[in-house]
Amino acid sequence: MNGFPLHPGKHALPAVPDPAEHAAYVRTTDPEADLAPFDGAVLLYQGRLLEHALRTYRTSARPGWVRGGLHLVEDRGRRFALCGGFGLGAPAAGLVVEQLAALGARRVITVGTAASLQHNLGPGALVVGATALRDEGLSHHYLAPGRTASPSPALTQHLTEALASYDLPVTRGPIWTTDAPYRETTAEVTRYGAEGILAADMEAAAVFAVGHCRTVAVATVLAIADSLVDRRPRQHSPDTEHALHTALAAAAQALRTSTASPPPSANTRVELLVNRSRRAPL
Repeated sequence: MNGFPLHPGKHALPAVPDPAEHAAYVRTTDPEADLAPFDGAVLLYQGRLLEHALRTYRTSARPGWVRGGLHLVEDRGRRFALCGGFGLGAPAAGLVVEQLAALGARRVITVGTAASLQHNLGPGALVVGATALRDEGLSHHYLAPGRTASPSPALTQHLTEALASYDLPVTRGPIWTTDAPYRETTAEVTRYGAEGILAADMEAAAVFAVGHCRTVAVATVLAIADSLVDRRPRQHSPDTEHALHTALAAAAQALRTSTASPPPSANTRVELLVNRSRRAPL
């Protein structure tokens, strides 16, 4: 065995399929399919959060543009895309980021939930991902071997500043992305918690990797919904739901603010606000 991926040096090899093929296919039925004029896109993993977003903003649906549901927001000076209903985990999120990028999106923020690895992070706390441990599979097909993946520094800063205007606890730091939420072990929780890892999710490392590969700005914000260090299974929490609503509002604000910044270059990779889709949706 050669390790993972099985083919050595895969991240540096050209792929046979091209995401541009997806965009071309969409435009055969909708020639106006183009996200370039918009501030960016917000990915939402929780179904109830998408329902809240559709009640909050004036939107128009764009079926077939990406996997799941895509809604264009043009409301109160904001122009961005909302995307949800595409599934959970790294492969689902990575695929959607690829399709959004192919349609012209240059900034992506994902909003979701996470499990705490720290005693002081309870339901309703918000975590902004600074790096993500690559304990999933997808990032290894996009990046050279390594332990972590990182979001766009600029978009993450815009997101952090937007969240600061709300009266909620926000912590910026590293997270742990894993494909196996029912195989999170005591040994891992103890080790990563001691290293200062804040929370566990299922998508962040993957969307950071795709953003890096496609030169799309990616950032992530996660609402704590349960705890692995003080084992507390997920329950419906008004605090977590309020935190998700706040994260969505801040993500829209951050996308708008970031449009005033210079467009990303090949050396300044963009950020995706990564959504946490673990466990049962809120």
